[in-house]
Amino acid sequence: MLRIRQKVTILLSILALFSVTGGVYAQGGDIPRTADGRPDFNGIWQAMGSAHYDIEPHAADFGPMFELGAIGAIPGGLGIVEGGEIPYTAAARQKQMENKASWLELDPVVKCYMPGIPRANYLPFPFQIIQSPEHVVFAYEFASASRIVYVDQPDFEAPIYSWMGHNLASYEGDTLVIDVTDQVPDTWFDHAGNHHTESLRVTERFTHLSPDVVMYEATLEDPNVYTRPWKVKFPLYRRLEENMQLLEYKCVEFTEELIYGHLRKAD
Repeated sequence: MLRIRQKVTILLSILALFSVTGGVYAQGGDIPRTADGRPDFNGIWQAMGSAHYDIEPHAADFGPMFELGAIGAIPGGLGIVEGGEIPYTAAARQKQMENKASWLELDPVVKCYMPGIPRANYLPFPFQIIQSPEHVVFAYEFASASRIVYVDQPDFEAPIYSWMGHNLASYEGDTLVIDVTDQVPDTWFDHAGNHHTESLRVTERFTHLSPDVVMYEATLEDPNVYTRPWKVKFPLYRRLEENMQLLEYKCVEFTEELIYGHLRKAD
């Protein structure tokens, strides 16, 4: 009986270690590294889940086109927002609800505009990270979107507002930290109409849990629409298929009728 208790105690201790550290790699340092010793994030990654529909917890629901039946329905999801709810002001929550009611018409991603940050990281498409000492490039399959992250260049100012923002990075130990500012106010976070203004500041944190799993966290601040900063968090998984690569998905051609069909001359 004593031996059984000892085994149970050891097992519980191991489980506790994993629950606290997120796995052996989180503290053991056995993660891929670049030639200069920094954590190596090179590779093709993808999130899993339904956050691209709604980053807050949500039940399954009808899609915007009833004719599509089950394949056009919206799957339920636990959400990726810490605490489960975005801390909107009353007016901003009302705007979100109005956006959601007309998302097929209003969501910029439906029309193939750049998704913005953090949305680009949890769309149901892979993306590739190319890392060097001075820059980190993110290449997204969706719409061939991309962004260049400038490492340890804090004085480099954004020339203009842009869809993917101005990205400045540094390393905190084994965590890549990216400060994203100067995004246009047009991007949404999902199909549910969750939104921001040009004052949005996103602080991203990429941390290896293992060689093939990265924990992604982002803190979002925008005093124009939120009552306090809030966070999203989810894992990214390395795509391990043989010859995995990003494929062309220039979705503009799929939206021409949606955007310009009303301008076509009658026969």
